Amino acid sequence: MTKIPSILLIYTGGTIGMVKDYKTGALRTFNFDKLLKHIPEINHLKCTISSISLEEPIDSSNMNTTNWIFISEIIEDNYEKYDGFVILHGSDTMSYTASAISFMFENLSKPIIFTGSQLPIGDLRTDAKENLITSIEIASARENGNPIISEVCLYFEYKLYRANRTTKINAEHFQAFTSPNYPPLGESGVHLKFNKQLIYKPTIIKPLKVRKQLDNNVAILKIFPGITKTVVESILSSKGLKGVILETFGSGNAPTDKWFVNLLEETINKGVQIVNVTQCLSGSVIMGHYETSIELEKIGVISGNDITTESALAKLMYLLGENIPKNKFKYLLETQLRGEISLIE
Repeated sequence: MTKIPSILLIYTGGTIGMVKDYKTGALRTFNFDKLLKHIPEINHLKCTISSISLEEPIDSSNMNTTNWIFISEIIEDNYEKYDGFVILHGSDTMSYTASAISFMFENLSKPIIFTGSQLPIGDLRTDAKENLITSIEIASARENGNPIISEVCLYFEYKLYRANRTTKINAEHFQAFTSPNYPPLGESGVHLKFNKQLIYKPTIIKPLKVRKQLDNNVAILKIFPGITKTVVESILSSKGLKGVILETFGSGNAPTDKWFVNLLEETINKGVQIVNVTQCLSGSVIMGHYETSIELEKIGVISGNDITTESALAKLMYLLGENIPKNKFKYLLETQLRGEISLIE
């Protein structure tokens, strides 16, 4: 007899966990123990569902590294008891949290699916029901007794994405997320279809390791035409700074002004890691492709390839927390660890 998968639902906060009090019009937190009352369709899913809600739901704008560690510990503590995990999270910073969790969980062999919604669960036209039901279905999907998904994913509006490839693109439409440089891992329509050739499959099941030493002494420096030395200097001279995501133009280009390059070089020489990420929604950094990025390559700026800013930030925090030797840091940042960047042919 086939074992029925058990899924743990973790509510961290966000619109999906809200219901409207129709007498007052105010939104209040949803009691997930009464899930079947609000969404009876869940009875049709071939799995058992348990739920944990944070005592104080977190608006996703308030998410931080401490919260990421707390979420990771809930999964870690329950990892052996459940076959899959669905994390309900506010959409604003979901790509950041989901990317961070993907780096924190090494040797993952079970699905961790992030989802949320643009409208509360009790609203007439809500997207919450479909996102929640399908996420649970994905987390419990199995083939030959093994989970189809064994990585951290994000499901939203009929599409399943690799979490560390996503970015939020819309504050109003139901299709709030995209994965600019990697195709969806699955799609929900009349049938739930997986693009199995794109899904990560662990060849050897190793013991789970949860990496919780995140270092948030990092900054994002988005360059723009007319950026001043004072602005760049103020960010790069921040006390305790260990890493910088440098958001550049096009395929990794930046001003060639001597002061700009000198400031970056001085910062790198102090041991600060600088990662070059494109401001474009899709595409890749190609260092040295244009004259305006040759200087960056020369002074030791690391190429982010086609990584998203959200994923680059999470990866930087993770690697800094692991105290990687300086001579290995560049290699690991430019190497695919959790499917977050495309392999360079």
